Amino acid sequence: MSPTSSQAPGQSPLSKHDIAALIARDIPHGSYVNLGIGQPTLVADHLSPTSGVVLHTENGMLNMGPAAHEEQVDPDLTNAGKVPVTELPGAAYFHHADSFAMMRGGHLDICVLGAFQVSARGDLANWHTGAPDAIPAVGGAMDLAIGAKKVFVMMDLFTRHGTPKLVPECSYPLTGLACVNRVYTDIAVFDITPHGVSVRQTFGIDVQDLADALDMPLLTTPPERAA
Repeated sequence: MSPTSSQAPGQSPLSKHDIAALIARDIPHGSYVNLGIGQPTLVADHLSPTSGVVLHTENGMLNMGPAAHEEQVDPDLTNAGKVPVTELPGAAYFHHADSFAMMRGGHLDICVLGAFQVSARGDLANWHTGAPDAIPAVGGAMDLAIGAKKVFVMMDLFTRHGTPKLVPECSYPLTGLACVNRVYTDIAVFDITPHGVSVRQTFGIDVQDLADALDMPLLTTPPERAA
């Protein structure tokens, strides 16, 4: 099976909201999901009211809604990234320790995390670049990476300097080993399988050019760890 390709003019690369919409579409109905700090929080804005998806926040909330705007803003109602959010009917609040028990106990179906690097075997590096002046930020990423049943990553495929972020081996300090199932980027969507990186969908680029840009082999067979 060949990966699908969306190559309409002006649609490559995808915007952050386009990527978030793809992820929202792929989350199964009724899933319990945590959205990591940064880009992943945008997914909340693209979930259908009928999706049945329950969003969990690290700081102690279930059934979080989309981002809050203008008169909706309540300074006491934020996600883990301190971004004002809304609440959906049935929302619940609880202690930070209980929130981490949910994360570590395998109660989340999916988490969506940002990343500095993802390796071909699914290793995740998203808390520190190793640079002397960088500020490390572990947060709950390690707990989510090993506690969620599936880990989706949302990131740009290349740095601003053109360096790939999907790599054969991570060079940055690791958050988790072999924990990533799928990678959503502005150029393509990938599944991490036991046999290597499988291209699920591309946007304005063919698979061979993508493999050349990443300097790593890519599979186009049906993904074995798809949601």
